[in-house]
Amino acid sequence: MKTTIKNLVLMIFAVSLILGSGFWLGYRFGYVLDSKSNFSNSVRVLNFNNSSSTPDFKIFWETWDAIHKYYFKDSNINDKDRVYGATKGLVKSLNDPYSEFFTPDEAKKFKEDVSGSFGGIGAEIGSKNNFIIIVAPLKNSPAEKAGLKPQDKILFIDSTSTDGMSIEDAVKIIRGQVGTEVKLTILRDGWEKPQEFKIIRQIIEIPTLDYEIKDGILIVKLYSFNANTERLFYNAVIDGFMKKNAKGLILDLRNNPGGYLDVAVDLAGWFLKKGTLIVEERGASGINNFYRANGNGALVDVPIVILINKGSASASEILAGALQIERGIKLVGEETFGKGTVQRLINLSDGSSLKITIANWVLPNGKILEGNGLKPDIEVKLDKESVKDLQLEKALEIIKKDLK
Repeated sequence: MKTTIKNLVLMIFAVSLILGSGFWLGYRFGYVLDSKSNFSNSVRVLNFNNSSSTPDFKIFWETWDAIHKYYFKDSNINDKDRVYGATKGLVKSLNDPYSEFFTPDEAKKFKEDVSGSFGGIGAEIGSKNNFIIIVAPLKNSPAEKAGLKPQDKILFIDSTSTDGMSIEDAVKIIRGQVGTEVKLTILRDGWEKPQEFKIIRQIIEIPTLDYEIKDGILIVKLYSFNANTERLFYNAVIDGFMKKNAKGLILDLRNNPGGYLDVAVDLAGWFLKKGTLIVEERGASGINNFYRANGNGALVDVPIVILINKGSASASEILAGALQIERGIKLVGEETFGKGTVQRLINLSDGSSLKITIANWVLPNGKILEGNGLKPDIEVKLDKESVKDLQLEKALEIIKKDLK
């Protein structure tokens, strides 16, 4: 490792001491929470000239009137419920598992869940091939302790089938009062028939980062990309390279389901030269956003290996993919999940919200992540019978060769 890198890290350390806690304020976050939208209250004129068929809203109003006239339980449903139901159907027609409409009560709960701790099982879930699946269980969570694995298919939640269920609806059922039980019927690749998992809900605190020094190598296990990630990563780098003289770094992104985009971009700035393209946000508008490294570059010359698996998704795939493409950093483990779309949360005028997919993530080589996971340079599958972490051992073997 070059002495200039140590000097740069030391300089950053000194700056942080001067600025104190304020050093970590002001970071942008990749999950956008818009303020009250400025949508016009006037009637909109929709241009359908480029559409293969013109929608006839007369059908909607005929149905609306028929419900008022004929539905025998009409007194139990108010007009606001009908509007919300119609709006949910409109969003569901996109056939996109990550787009969802929230009523005001649902929107409030969603934002609380995103920002804090909650009662649940501690697993990130997603959608793949029309199944609700486990993306990754969190460290020391009830889900991990129960034995859930990445790519497990959830067929039933309690007695409710997940067939046709949205991710958000699945989350609503799985979460619940702390101390209560939820039953998941799981189908795993290689199993002849599904199995039932009984899990007690607990308060879930989302972990961020652990690290250790092994054979002179700093091993950083990153569980998620949240507001604390870069501060904790910085502390690990200072301790590993400045105090304990580590010579290389293994970045463990296994079972990391992602998080804030801008945190991943900021972390990439430690490893890449300023201005290096990390990822492109490619939307339908034709106006694309390009995210480039703008960090300290303190680890540009440090030998690095990255660990990935089926539970590595979204922001972790962006970081790993950029470093693989731009620096030739080797990926070790298994193919990643393939979560490559951007969601925006739009707050609507009455307190309801729309979470909608607005773009694809595209890596510097043009690879679209959605549905296409990163392939490891060196594939190593974990041996269920072995007590050793074969993937980590392979990463250590590779990085030690790089240090010679």
